[in-house]
Amino acid sequence: MKDYPLILVDFLDYIETIKGRSPSTTKEYGYSISNFLKFITYRFNMDKFKIQDIPEIDIKEFPERYFKKIDLPDLHAYLAYTDRYKNNSTTTRSRTASSLRTFFDYLFKIRKTIEKDPAHNLESPRIQKKNPVYLTLEESKRLINVIYTEKNEFDKKRDLAIIMLFLNCGLRLNELTNIKISDLKDDTLTVVGKGNKERTIYLNKVCNKAIDDYLKVRPDIEDPYLFVSNRNTKISNRTVQRRVDHYLEKAGLDTKVFSVHKLRHTAATLMYKYGDVDILLLKEILGHENVSTTQIYTHVDNEGLRDAVKKNPLNEL
Repeated sequence: MKDYPLILVDFLDYIETIKGRSPSTTKEYGYSISNFLKFITYRFNMDKFKIQDIPEIDIKEFPERYFKKIDLPDLHAYLAYTDRYKNNSTTTRSRTASSLRTFFDYLFKIRKTIEKDPAHNLESPRIQKKNPVYLTLEESKRLINVIYTEKNEFDKKRDLAIIMLFLNCGLRLNELTNIKISDLKDDTLTVVGKGNKERTIYLNKVCNKAIDDYLKVRPDIEDPYLFVSNRNTKISNRTVQRRVDHYLEKAGLDTKVFSVHKLRHTAATLMYKYGDVDILLLKEILGHENVSTTQIYTHVDNEGLRDAVKKNPLNEL
Protein backbone atom coordinates (compact mmCIF):
# COMPACT_ATOMS: atom_id res chain seq x y z
CA MET A 1 0.00 0.00 0.00
CA LYS A 2 3.04 2.28 0.08
CA ASP A 3 2.33 3.31 -3.54
CA TYR A 4 -1.33 4.09 -2.86
CA PRO A 5 -2.66 7.63 -2.31
CA LEU A 6 -3.77 8.40 1.24
CA ILE A 7 -7.45 8.45 0.26
CA LEU A 8 -7.22 4.83 -0.93
CA VAL A 9 -5.32 3.76 2.20
CA ASP A 10 -8.03 5.37 4.34
CA PHE A 11 -10.72 3.55 2.34
CA LEU A 12 -9.01 0.17 2.80
CA ASP A 13 -8.64 0.80 6.54
CA TYR A 14 -12.36 1.63 6.66
CA ILE A 15 -13.60 -1.49 4.89
CA GLU A 16 -11.37 -3.78 6.94
CA THR A 17 -11.84 -2.29 10.42
CA ILE A 18 -15.35 -0.86 10.17
CA LYS A 19 -17.04 -2.99 7.50
CA GLY A 20 -15.29 -6.19 8.60
CA ARG A 21 -13.85 -7.25 5.25
CA SER A 22 -11.13 -9.89 5.44
CA PRO A 23 -7.48 -8.95 4.77
CA SER A 24 -7.55 -10.88 1.47
CA THR A 25 -10.71 -9.07 0.32
CA THR A 26 -9.21 -5.73 1.37
CA LYS A 27 -6.10 -6.54 -0.68
CA GLU A 28 -8.27 -7.30 -3.73
CA TYR A 29 -10.10 -3.99 -3.29
CA GLY A 30 -6.77 -2.16 -3.14
CA TYR A 31 -5.49 -3.82 -6.30
CA SER A 32 -8.73 -3.14 -8.17
CA ILE A 33 -9.11 0.51 -7.14
CA SER A 34 -5.43 1.35 -7.64
CA ASN A 35 -5.64 0.05 -11.22
CA PHE A 36 -8.76 2.11 -11.74
CA LEU A 37 -6.98 5.27 -10.54
CA LYS A 38 -4.14 4.57 -12.95
CA PHE A 39 -6.67 4.21 -15.77
CA ILE A 40 -8.35 7.50 -14.82
CA THR A 41 -4.99 9.27 -14.78
CA TYR A 42 -4.42 8.00 -18.32
CA ARG A 43 -7.97 8.86 -19.43
CA PHE A 44 -7.75 12.43 -18.15
CA ASN A 45 -4.24 12.91 -19.59
CA MET A 46 -4.32 11.09 -22.91
CA ASP A 47 -1.98 13.68 -24.38
CA LYS A 48 0.72 12.54 -21.94
CA PHE A 49 0.14 8.78 -21.66
CA LYS A 50 -0.47 5.82 -23.95
CA ILE A 51 -2.74 2.97 -22.96
CA GLN A 52 0.25 0.64 -22.53
CA ASP A 53 1.63 3.07 -19.91
CA ILE A 54 -1.26 2.43 -17.50
CA PRO A 55 0.40 -0.28 -15.31
CA GLU A 56 3.39 2.01 -14.64
CA ILE A 57 1.50 5.21 -13.83
CA ASP A 58 2.30 6.63 -10.38
CA ILE A 59 -0.87 7.34 -8.37
CA LYS A 60 0.78 8.24 -5.06
CA GLU A 61 -0.20 11.89 -5.59
CA PHE A 62 -3.53 11.19 -7.32
CA PRO A 63 -5.36 14.57 -7.53
CA GLU A 64 -8.58 14.53 -5.47
CA ARG A 65 -10.14 16.96 -7.96
CA TYR A 66 -10.28 14.05 -10.43
CA PHE A 67 -12.90 12.34 -8.28
CA LYS A 68 -15.32 15.20 -8.93
CA LYS A 69 -14.84 14.78 -12.69
CA ILE A 70 -15.44 11.02 -12.80
CA ASP A 71 -18.79 10.00 -14.25
CA LEU A 72 -20.54 6.76 -15.15
CA PRO A 73 -19.04 6.60 -18.69
CA ASP A 74 -15.56 6.65 -17.11
CA LEU A 75 -16.48 3.57 -15.07
CA HIS A 76 -17.85 1.83 -18.15
CA ALA A 77 -14.65 2.71 -20.02
CA TYR A 78 -12.55 1.14 -17.27
CA LEU A 79 -14.57 -2.09 -17.31
CA ALA A 80 -14.18 -2.18 -21.09
CA TYR A 81 -10.41 -1.73 -20.65
CA THR A 82 -10.22 -4.65 -18.21
CA ASP A 83 -12.10 -6.77 -20.73
CA ARG A 84 -10.23 -5.83 -23.91
CA TYR A 85 -6.71 -5.20 -22.65
CA LYS A 86 -6.46 -7.22 -19.43
CA ASN A 87 -8.68 -10.11 -20.55
CA ASN A 88 -10.48 -10.14 -17.21
CA SER A 89 -13.23 -12.72 -16.92
CA THR A 90 -16.85 -11.70 -16.41
CA THR A 91 -16.57 -12.78 -12.77
CA THR A 92 -13.48 -10.60 -12.22
CA ARG A 93 -15.12 -7.61 -13.90
CA SER A 94 -18.19 -8.12 -11.74
CA ARG A 95 -16.00 -8.00 -8.62
CA THR A 96 -14.34 -4.87 -9.98
CA ALA A 97 -17.73 -3.20 -10.44
CA SER A 98 -18.60 -4.11 -6.85
CA SER A 99 -15.30 -2.61 -5.64
CA LEU A 100 -16.00 0.62 -7.51
CA ARG A 101 -19.51 0.90 -6.05
CA THR A 102 -18.17 0.42 -2.52
CA PHE A 103 -15.33 2.91 -3.06
CA PHE A 104 -17.51 5.70 -4.46
CA ASP A 105 -20.16 5.08 -1.83
CA TYR A 106 -17.40 5.71 0.73
CA LEU A 107 -16.28 8.90 -1.05
CA PHE A 108 -19.86 10.14 -1.24
CA LYS A 109 -21.34 9.17 2.14
CA ILE A 110 -18.38 8.82 4.51
CA ARG A 111 -15.59 11.05 3.28
CA LYS A 112 -17.89 13.49 1.40
CA THR A 113 -15.24 14.06 -1.24
CA ILE A 114 -17.83 14.09 -4.04
CA GLU A 115 -21.31 15.59 -4.32
CA LYS A 116 -22.75 12.76 -6.42
CA ASP A 117 -21.98 9.05 -6.66
CA PRO A 118 -21.06 8.11 -10.26
CA ALA A 119 -21.18 4.39 -9.43
CA HIS A 120 -24.73 4.47 -8.05
CA ASN A 121 -26.18 3.10 -11.29
CA LEU A 122 -23.16 1.01 -12.26
CA GLU A 123 -24.34 -2.45 -13.25
CA SER A 124 -22.23 -5.57 -12.89
CA PRO A 125 -21.48 -7.57 -16.03
CA ARG A 126 -23.95 -10.41 -16.25
CA ILE A 127 -22.35 -13.66 -15.15
CA GLN A 128 -23.42 -16.82 -16.87
CA LYS A 129 -24.20 -19.20 -14.04
CA LYS A 130 -22.57 -22.62 -14.28
CA ASN A 131 -23.21 -25.73 -12.30
CA PRO A 132 -20.56 -26.21 -9.61
CA VAL A 133 -17.70 -28.65 -10.18
CA TYR A 134 -17.65 -31.34 -7.51
CA LEU A 135 -16.43 -34.84 -6.71
CA THR A 136 -18.90 -37.67 -7.00
CA LEU A 137 -19.55 -39.84 -3.97
CA GLU A 138 -17.20 -42.53 -5.33
CA GLU A 139 -14.47 -39.97 -6.08
CA SER A 140 -14.83 -38.56 -2.57
CA LYS A 141 -14.37 -42.01 -1.08
CA ARG A 142 -11.33 -42.57 -3.30
CA LEU A 143 -9.80 -39.32 -2.07
CA ILE A 144 -10.34 -40.27 1.57
CA ASN A 145 -8.92 -43.76 1.06
CA VAL A 146 -5.60 -42.55 -0.36
CA ILE A 147 -4.95 -40.56 2.82
CA TYR A 148 -4.76 -43.85 4.75
CA THR A 149 -1.72 -44.79 2.62
CA GLU A 150 0.25 -41.81 4.01
CA LYS A 151 3.24 -43.19 5.93
CA ASN A 152 3.79 -40.23 8.25
CA GLU A 153 1.32 -40.73 11.10
CA PHE A 154 1.03 -37.03 11.95
CA ASP A 155 0.44 -36.00 8.33
CA LYS A 156 -2.07 -38.79 7.84
CA LYS A 157 -4.23 -37.95 10.84
CA ARG A 158 -4.03 -34.19 10.39
CA ASP A 159 -4.79 -34.37 6.68
CA LEU A 160 -7.63 -36.83 7.19
CA ALA A 161 -9.24 -34.41 9.67
CA ILE A 162 -8.79 -31.54 7.20
CA ILE A 163 -10.32 -33.46 4.27
CA MET A 164 -13.18 -34.72 6.43
CA LEU A 165 -14.07 -31.17 7.48
CA PHE A 166 -13.96 -29.97 3.88
CA LEU A 167 -16.08 -32.84 2.55
CA ASN A 168 -18.57 -33.02 5.41
CA CYS A 169 -18.96 -29.40 6.49
CA GLY A 170 -18.21 -27.40 3.35
CA LEU A 171 -15.73 -25.09 5.06
CA ARG A 172 -13.91 -22.35 3.21
CA LEU A 173 -10.11 -22.56 3.25
CA ASN A 174 -9.68 -19.51 5.50
CA GLU A 175 -12.32 -20.83 7.87
CA LEU A 176 -10.44 -24.10 8.26
CA THR A 177 -6.96 -22.69 8.80
CA ASN A 178 -8.26 -20.22 11.40
CA ILE A 179 -10.00 -22.83 13.58
CA LYS A 180 -8.75 -22.69 17.16
CA ILE A 181 -8.91 -25.61 19.56
CA SER A 182 -11.19 -23.49 21.74
CA ASP A 183 -13.69 -23.32 18.84
CA LEU A 184 -14.49 -27.01 19.38
CA LYS A 185 -17.24 -27.75 21.87
CA ASP A 186 -18.54 -31.34 22.03
CA ASP A 187 -20.03 -31.97 18.56
CA THR A 188 -20.00 -28.33 17.44
CA LEU A 189 -17.47 -26.10 15.75
CA THR A 190 -17.60 -22.30 15.64
CA VAL A 191 -16.10 -20.69 12.54
CA VAL A 192 -15.77 -17.09 11.39
CA GLY A 193 -16.77 -16.70 7.76
CA LYS A 194 -16.96 -13.86 5.28
CA GLY A 195 -17.61 -10.45 6.77
CA ASN A 196 -16.46 -11.75 10.18
CA LYS A 197 -19.79 -13.54 10.55
CA GLU A 198 -19.72 -16.31 13.11
CA ARG A 199 -21.65 -19.53 12.60
CA THR A 200 -21.94 -22.87 14.37
CA ILE A 201 -21.32 -26.10 12.49
CA TYR A 202 -22.49 -29.43 13.85
CA LEU A 203 -19.92 -32.19 13.41
CA ASN A 204 -20.93 -35.70 12.39
CA LYS A 205 -19.27 -38.81 13.83
CA VAL A 206 -16.58 -39.17 11.13
CA CYS A 207 -15.46 -35.57 11.68
CA ASN A 208 -15.44 -36.00 15.45
CA LYS A 209 -13.40 -39.20 15.16
CA ALA A 210 -10.94 -37.69 12.69
CA ILE A 211 -10.40 -34.64 14.92
CA ASP A 212 -10.02 -36.80 18.06
CA ASP A 213 -7.46 -39.04 16.32
CA TYR A 214 -5.53 -36.00 15.10
CA LEU A 215 -5.48 -34.37 18.56
CA LYS A 216 -3.80 -37.51 19.93
CA VAL A 217 -0.78 -36.94 17.67
CA ARG A 218 -0.85 -33.14 17.58
CA PRO A 219 2.27 -31.69 19.27
CA ASP A 220 1.70 -30.39 22.77
CA ILE A 221 2.40 -26.75 21.93
CA GLU A 222 0.84 -23.46 23.03
CA ASP A 223 -0.28 -22.48 19.52
CA PRO A 224 -4.06 -21.96 19.79
CA TYR A 225 -4.82 -23.05 16.23
CA LEU A 226 -6.15 -26.55 15.65
CA PHE A 227 -4.17 -27.38 12.54
CA VAL A 228 -0.42 -26.94 12.68
CA SER A 229 2.38 -27.62 10.23
CA ASN A 230 5.34 -29.95 10.68
CA ARG A 231 7.17 -26.90 12.02
CA ASN A 232 4.68 -26.64 14.91
CA THR A 233 3.18 -23.37 13.66
CA LYS A 234 -0.27 -22.53 12.37
CA ILE A 235 -0.78 -24.27 9.04
CA SER A 236 -0.89 -21.92 6.05
CA ASN A 237 -3.51 -21.82 3.31
CA ARG A 238 -0.83 -22.72 0.77
CA THR A 239 0.24 -25.80 2.74
CA VAL A 240 -3.35 -27.03 2.89
CA GLN A 241 -3.72 -26.47 -0.85
CA ARG A 242 -0.53 -28.43 -1.53
CA ARG A 243 -1.63 -31.31 0.70
CA VAL A 244 -5.04 -31.48 -0.97
CA ASP A 245 -3.42 -31.43 -4.43
CA HIS A 246 -1.08 -34.22 -3.29
CA TYR A 247 -3.98 -36.50 -2.39
CA LEU A 248 -6.04 -35.55 -5.44
CA GLU A 249 -3.14 -36.63 -7.65
CA LYS A 250 -2.71 -39.89 -5.71
CA ALA A 251 -6.43 -40.55 -6.17
CA GLY A 252 -6.10 -40.01 -9.92
CA LEU A 253 -8.15 -36.79 -9.86
CA ASP A 254 -7.18 -33.85 -12.06
CA THR A 255 -5.85 -30.94 -9.98
CA LYS A 256 -6.65 -28.59 -12.88
CA VAL A 257 -10.31 -29.46 -12.37
CA PHE A 258 -10.52 -30.08 -8.63
CA SER A 259 -9.23 -27.93 -5.76
CA VAL A 260 -9.83 -27.08 -2.11
CA HIS A 261 -12.83 -24.93 -3.04
CA LYS A 262 -14.27 -27.78 -5.11
CA LEU A 263 -14.32 -29.84 -1.90
CA ARG A 264 -16.68 -27.21 -0.48
CA HIS A 265 -18.87 -27.65 -3.57
CA THR A 266 -18.68 -31.40 -3.06
CA ALA A 267 -19.88 -31.18 0.55
CA ALA A 268 -22.82 -28.99 -0.45
CA THR A 269 -23.75 -31.22 -3.38
CA LEU A 270 -23.58 -34.45 -1.37
CA MET A 271 -25.68 -32.95 1.42
CA TYR A 272 -28.29 -31.77 -1.05
CA LYS A 273 -28.27 -34.89 -3.22
CA TYR A 274 -28.08 -37.62 -0.58
CA GLY A 275 -29.04 -35.92 2.66
CA ASP A 276 -32.32 -34.38 1.54
CA VAL A 277 -31.15 -31.11 3.10
CA ASP A 278 -33.50 -28.16 2.73
CA ILE A 279 -31.98 -25.31 0.68
CA LEU A 280 -32.40 -22.84 3.58
CA LEU A 281 -30.59 -25.19 5.95
CA LEU A 282 -27.82 -25.64 3.39
CA LYS A 283 -27.51 -21.84 3.17
CA GLU A 284 -26.91 -21.67 6.94
CA ILE A 285 -24.41 -24.55 6.90
CA LEU A 286 -22.36 -22.95 4.13
CA GLY A 287 -22.60 -19.45 5.55
CA HIS A 288 -24.04 -17.90 2.41
CA GLU A 289 -25.34 -14.34 2.60
CA ASN A 290 -28.11 -14.98 0.11
CA VAL A 291 -30.06 -18.13 -0.74
CA SER A 292 -29.57 -17.38 -4.45
CA THR A 293 -25.91 -18.35 -3.98
CA THR A 294 -26.96 -21.69 -2.50
CA GLN A 295 -29.43 -22.42 -5.27
CA ILE A 296 -26.68 -23.47 -7.68
CA TYR A 297 -26.69 -26.79 -5.82
CA THR A 298 -30.32 -27.45 -6.73
CA HIS A 299 -29.38 -27.91 -10.39
CA VAL A 300 -26.77 -30.62 -10.08
CA ASP A 301 -28.90 -33.69 -9.42
CA ASN A 302 -29.74 -34.90 -12.91
CA GLU A 303 -30.83 -38.28 -11.59
CA GLY A 304 -33.29 -36.59 -9.29
CA LEU A 305 -34.69 -34.57 -12.16
CA ARG A 306 -35.06 -37.72 -14.24
CA ASP A 307 -36.84 -39.52 -11.40
CA ALA A 308 -39.17 -36.56 -10.87
CA VAL A 309 -40.28 -36.67 -14.50
CA LYS A 310 -40.77 -40.45 -14.33
CA LYS A 311 -43.02 -40.04 -11.29
CA ASN A 312 -45.44 -37.87 -13.24
CA PRO A 313 -48.73 -39.90 -13.19
CA LEU A 314 -49.16 -39.28 -16.92
CA ASN A 315 -46.09 -41.43 -17.44
CA GLU A 316 -48.27 -44.50 -16.84
CA LEU A 317 -50.72 -43.78 -19.66
